[in-house]
Amino acid sequence: MTQSAGTLEVVDGDPRDPQATALLQASHALMQTLFSKEENHFLSIDELCTPAIQFFVAREGGQTLGCVALADKGDYGEIKSMFVAPEARGKGVAHKLMQKLDAAARNAGLTSLKLETGDKLSEAHALYRAHGFADCGPFGSYEANSSSLFMYKDLT
Repeated sequence: MTQSAGTLEVVDGDPRDPQATALLQASHALMQTLFSKEENHFLSIDELCTPAIQFFVAREGGQTLGCVALADKGDYGEIKSMFVAPEARGKGVAHKLMQKLDAAARNAGLTSLKLETGDKLSEAHALYRAHGFADCGPFGSYEANSSSLFMYKDLT
């Protein structure tokens, strides 16, 4: 099936695909400029390639414009590695990724979604709130710190 230019789609992806890897590396580099090593909780590319993680990419034409991962934590899903290429921002890519993530979590029978994000990422906060997320406390192995914001969405 050939894809026409201009059609944005979100599909299963591979973190090791060169375009996805480039996005993940750009995301990691940005997080390292904004937050200390102890306050960075991104997963390595290898860590994203496990059976408990679904990885999605947003593509338009032959270009990968964004990515996100859903980590199945048993009773909830955790959003990881959400990133949109700077040149693709404002095109609805992040909203499409969030819609796919929500559908995948519901399809997997998860009852909630959770995430940890940095306090300096106000555009991300607005995106998550627009998709029904509210602030919550630390979860899983996270500990409260000066730069993390934790959010939650009930899927029931």
